[in-house]
Amino acid sequence: MTLDWKNILKLGGGTVFGLDVGSSSVKAVQVRREGDTFKVVAAGKVDIGASEEEGVAAENIRTVKAIHESCDQAGIKNRYAVCSVCGPEVAVRYFKFPDLSADELASAIQLEAEQVCPFSLENAVVDHQLVPDGTGGRRGVLVAATNKVVNRVNRLVKEASYSPVLMDVDGLALLNCLNCSEGQEQGKAASILNVGNAYSNLIIAGENSVPFVRDCTYAGKSIMTSLHKQTGFELERLLNILFHDDNFEEQQLLNSALEIACEGLIQDITSTLRFYSAQKKELYTEKIYVCGGFSRAKGFVEILNEQLPATVVLWDPFEKIECDSNCVGKELIEKEGPTLAVAAGLAMRSI
Repeated sequence: MTLDWKNILKLGGGTVFGLDVGSSSVKAVQVRREGDTFKVVAAGKVDIGASEEEGVAAENIRTVKAIHESCDQAGIKNRYAVCSVCGPEVAVRYFKFPDLSADELASAIQLEAEQVCPFSLENAVVDHQLVPDGTGGRRGVLVAATNKVVNRVNRLVKEASYSPVLMDVDGLALLNCLNCSEGQEQGKAASILNVGNAYSNLIIAGENSVPFVRDCTYAGKSIMTSLHKQTGFELERLLNILFHDDNFEEQQLLNSALEIACEGLIQDITSTLRFYSAQKKELYTEKIYVCGGFSRAKGFVEILNEQLPATVVLWDPFEKIECDSNCVGKELIEKEGPTLAVAAGLAMRSI
């Protein structure tokens, strides 16, 4: 059942914000629409951190605290959050059917989801979005996610005293952000690679706005584990070398190890691009926009640019999206813009 959230919650323009609840940090972004463009009103980011007390309950407590603190840091006053999910319990698939009635289409989408999703739909939610089809058929994207992964985000956000009014997918939020900040060249496929802590999202913006989305588990945590095994450096020292210190000798020592650590991710990306190109022979990815928490690691984008069959650039959506004159978190945006891309895409969703 579809609810009219605008009327139920008395929502107006600019009264929702994007809340990206990751495995290592929480990011909050609020924007204001001005015609066909957006201005950033506020942004906040807080690390979830680790604790001597292990377990899911302790992690959830830290996450709820990080949600509170990120919104307080941004000065966000409203309570209505647009959130997202990703990972192996989320599936985004393309479908194409002949012209069907609404009831026939719903049944066809459900059957398609049962066939293509890598998990049971008995305890999952399925939704879809149609895109224009000049042939008179029905074409679009279906999204399925297990109740477990959706309920976890909803529960954490509610425990932080916010209301999750819309659940998105990381990959689609990133594509939304790219379209709003960069646009898309006709006849060309651009890709987004979001490298977080637990997951990497690869999104290919294909023809006629039909996206290809893949989440893989080789991400920042996997890379850091490989670096630790190769160098013996502890996590804190690795983070300092990659993101903070300017020690040339240590950086040089880490460069070769980082290249080896990225091999698994590069293989995943390359195989995905080849699969997509085989399906869409007329479209090839020419540019990959890299964002996410690990994207800012020294030497990372350069390694990808050398190894991948496309031009790889660090993507900061806020280079094209202006900040409001009274923007809260402007320093954060200038320093860590690539890490806020998912939250920015969520903030741009209309309710």
